[in-house]
Amino acid sequence: MPQSRDTFPHISVFKAFFLAILFGLVTYMAIVIIGLIVYPPFPALIESLTSPEILFAIRLSLITSVISTTLCVVAAIPVAYSLARFTFPGRRLINSIFNIPLALPPLVAGVALLIFYGPSRFGQMLSAAGLDVIYTPLGIIVAQFFVNLPYMVRVTRSAFEAINPRYEHVARTLGCTEWGTFRQVTLPLARGGIAAGLVITWSKSIGEFGAVLMLAGATQMKTETLPIALFLNISTGDLDLAIAASVILIAISVASLLVFERYTDGRGIF
Repeated sequence: MPQSRDTFPHISVFKAFFLAILFGLVTYMAIVIIGLIVYPPFPALIESLTSPEILFAIRLSLITSVISTTLCVVAAIPVAYSLARFTFPGRRLINSIFNIPLALPPLVAGVALLIFYGPSRFGQMLSAAGLDVIYTPLGIIVAQFFVNLPYMVRVTRSAFEAINPRYEHVARTLGCTEWGTFRQVTLPLARGGIAAGLVITWSKSIGEFGAVLMLAGATQMKTETLPIALFLNISTGDLDLAIAASVILIAISVASLLVFERYTDGRGIF
């Protein structure tokens, strides 16, 4: 039987071609990102990072993203489990509806939310009750939740589907109730996937721009999250503050990606 060419010590033209593309693109991406970080002088970067505007944006981003991510986790667990384990009419349609925000441009999602919470009857009812969503920090949470819930559902559903149903059946035969089985068997087995979903959802929430811009607006020191701070400062020509916001977002993205890869063992989710 002829020996495979891949066993020879030399690198084939095929392998060299693909590796050249791989390392070329990785180098390009790394240079672009690192170039942004090292562009400003270090003292100017530190001054911008500690400015009142950036500190406000960090605080608002953390508060809103933590709240919206918590809501996403609470909502996604029953939704994901239902889609992973139950069979019911319209299941595929419901799954498609949950995936729509994944395909929508965030600006379109923001416009849809703006109409829903603005001139619609529901929006008028909320306004009459004194609950203002548009152009308020509450609008940031609503926009983050709407756009990022499908990501949490998708990752959590994958975690539930990876669990062998036999474990749940055995727990039921040993006397566990459905709630007990879910709490003592299913959730512990899915905790890695849920944690990964939480991290990636939080990262996307803190970096959400389009939907937040449409629903909550871009008011300095009021609805100014980190992406909004970047947008406002780049619009007014304050490059130092814009880069400071960018550096923070890059750090959050890299850290979240590392944690996500840790919990998923490098497996593809999306």
